[in-house]
Amino acid sequence: MFVEFAERIVDGGWLIASADDAGARRLVETVRTALSSRGVRVVTYGTEDAPVGADAHVTISDFVALGDGSRAVVRTSTGVPWLPATSVALELAVPGVHNAANATAAWIAAVLLGVDPEVAAAGVAAFRGTGRRFEDRGSAGGVRVVDDYAHHPTEVAALLRAARSVAGSGRVLVVFQPHLFSRTRVFAREFAEALALADVVVVTGVYAAREDPEPGVTGALIVDDMAGSAEYVADRVEAALRLAGAARAGDLVLTVGAGDVTELGPIILDELARRADDRGPA
Repeated sequence: MFVEFAERIVDGGWLIASADDAGARRLVETVRTALSSRGVRVVTYGTEDAPVGADAHVTISDFVALGDGSRAVVRTSTGVPWLPATSVALELAVPGVHNAANATAAWIAAVLLGVDPEVAAAGVAAFRGTGRRFEDRGSAGGVRVVDDYAHHPTEVAALLRAARSVAGSGRVLVVFQPHLFSRTRVFAREFAEALALADVVVVTGVYAAREDPEPGVTGALIVDDMAGSAEYVADRVEAALRLAGAARAGDLVLTVGAGDVTELGPIILDELARRADDRGPA
């Protein structure tokens, strides 16, 4: 699918690809010759930790987490004729190294289209995020609730690393709803490894979407591969109430997944407020 997508780039166009991602690097190697024959040029970007030999044209460095935002510096390699040799600071209103990478790709596209690098950086800085991507749902009882669409292990891990920087000294609590039985079966261990980045995890039943149930495939497969504060609660509302009961002031609570887990934010906030009222003034 991705090869077909890349092959649709118009003659003389550009392919902007991550040097950090093994799949993106394989894609570039697969299509490079065919694209080159049509004048399509490849521009890669990556962090300073990109694998040896990745040869990123644009390097992301000096990443700093700044609450709900972040800062990074992008530097273009010398000798790349398509991009001006420059070093520009990106001030972002969204957290996480993954968002710095996304912003860098957008910055590259703008510069390739002729936008001044500093003007492109200002444009990136104006982006305030999008729905279901670290979307703030409110706070109650000193606990903040955020919703995110992450539904693949790589996404979940990136989300939780960003959440950790936002939470500061507070804990990160997650209610995770697996999406698709096939994905849960194939990636149960990878989900467990990603979710282990949180302090408290409640995994719900699988959101079936377009699939029929598979015998023996439930959210418990993920929890079985985890140690510590993780439990399986099939009912999503009960899972939300369970997580709210575990939260304390200063914590960051995340509802995570591509299904109807997004509806749990108000339920958690109501339960947090009720518990705060029951406790009375501090």
